[in-house]
Amino acid sequence: MDKNIGAVDRVLRALVGLALIAYAIPVGFPATGWNWVGWIGIVPLLTALVSFCPAYVVFGVSTCKTP
Repeated sequence: MDKNIGAVDRVLRALVGLALIAYAIPVGFPATGWNWVGWIGIVPLLTALVSFCPAYVVFGVSTCKTP
């Protein structure tokens, strides 16, 4: 499994993932009944941690500078 996520992409994914998880836990957000959607934030957080995105492989994209 080659890395295909660069440093900037990793930081953005981690921030988005953490924000979505914070929405799911209602920390500073009102409970709307749709807060469960925030658990989708696990996906960008995990892809940031492992530096690999399966969707990038499908579309032939790589933001990593090293080949």
